[in-house]
Amino acid sequence: MATPFSVLTRNRDFRRLFAAELVVFGADWFVMVPLLVLLPELTGSGVWGALVLAADTGITALLLPYTGTIADRLDRRTILIVSNIAALLATLLLFTVRSEATAPLALVAIGAVAVAKAFYSPAASAALPNVVDPDDLAAANSVAGSAWGTMTIVGASLGGIVSSAFGPYVSFAVAGVSLFAAAVLTTLIRRPLQAPRDPSAVPVRAWSALIEALRYIGARPRIRALVTVKSAVGLGNGVLTVFPLLAGLYGVGALGAGLLFAVRGAGALVGPLVMRPVLNHRTWLLPGLALSMSLYGLGYIGVAFAPWFPLVLVLVFVAHFAGGTNWVLSNYALQGEVPDRLRGRVFATDMMLATLAISVSQLGAAFFVDHVDEHVILAACGLITLLYAIGWRIATRNLSLADPASPPAPEEPALPPATPAPTTDTTRVDDASASDVSVTQVESPKD
Repeated sequence: MATPFSVLTRNRDFRRLFAAELVVFGADWFVMVPLLVLLPELTGSGVWGALVLAADTGITALLLPYTGTIADRLDRRTILIVSNIAALLATLLLFTVRSEATAPLALVAIGAVAVAKAFYSPAASAALPNVVDPDDLAAANSVAGSAWGTMTIVGASLGGIVSSAFGPYVSFAVAGVSLFAAAVLTTLIRRPLQAPRDPSAVPVRAWSALIEALRYIGARPRIRALVTVKSAVGLGNGVLTVFPLLAGLYGVGALGAGLLFAVRGAGALVGPLVMRPVLNHRTWLLPGLALSMSLYGLGYIGVAFAPWFPLVLVLVFVAHFAGGTNWVLSNYALQGEVPDRLRGRVFATDMMLATLAISVSQLGAAFFVDHVDEHVILAACGLITLLYAIGWRIATRNLSLADPASPPAPEEPALPPATPAPTTDTTRVDDASASDVSVTQVESPKD
């Protein structure tokens, strides 16, 4: 059985892909952390910070259905590189944010970065199976799944330290250099990031391709089950909005809030690595997914009643240990179930549902946070995830992933065939960045 360390040491292309992903996640924190401090200083209001967060999550969610089709139509390597360069150019716009009058430019810049991430994520998730051997896929998913948690700890911490010591604009410069480095690393990957396409196939319109993917998902109960898994943790993600308030309740201030976010990232990092053996037993995947969702919910119900802050940290770690495991298990199962020609679109749908669930949860928590006790919000978010997990398991109790999926072969006929595009439609989306590389962990906002 391959180990995460052995895959990293033996497979140079996977090592480069993973390193590029780490750099991309790190760049995101080097932008967001200093920006959320800078905007209130310039404007005297927290509104712009809230708008930046909403733009980052919302724009990505809205674009994912379309960008997933691009990941299946265009060269994924090109998508990854172009998205990194586009994010780099958008980051340069942040250097003009110097006063209250120029604060809206931050929203434009983050919106452009969100567009680039929307192209990058589905392509990255779809590409991973193409750069590793089938026997290494489980171990590779464990490694890739740790990227988001790793950079939540390292990137967020370093972004805050660099910004505090040298100013936010130095942090923005580091983010720009990092994105350029990610583009270079991607160009060095030698393996193809997607299966060969039939050169005689007639291109289809993007929306026709999306409808084809949705029909594919709708006709397969196993796929439907897997693309609805991440929403459970997403619907409980509103707990993040009360982290600073929770730290205040326990009298631990800013340091305590930082510890909560750090422990969250640590759980998301350790979970995929510890639970890697589950990936080698397909019969365990669906029960494991239900268990991970339930454990996340129980963790935050426990946080709502914990009398000591150290116990709160332990429970937050456990919850996000489960959340990180949930993300990797579902990604791995989808990669084995979905043929390469549809993988980008299916992963885009998967991430869109998760991102929308996160947005709904955080907006709901923000609406109640000034009127309801923080412990009630924590318990409610945990209970929602737990009830979702129970309902999901009941609905999927007769399903099994014990047998391999009906074919990840590229030549598998579409279901049903998509309508061909007119011959005059030769539009190419050259700024797409949704290549097929595995990105467990979107973002951003995953666990």
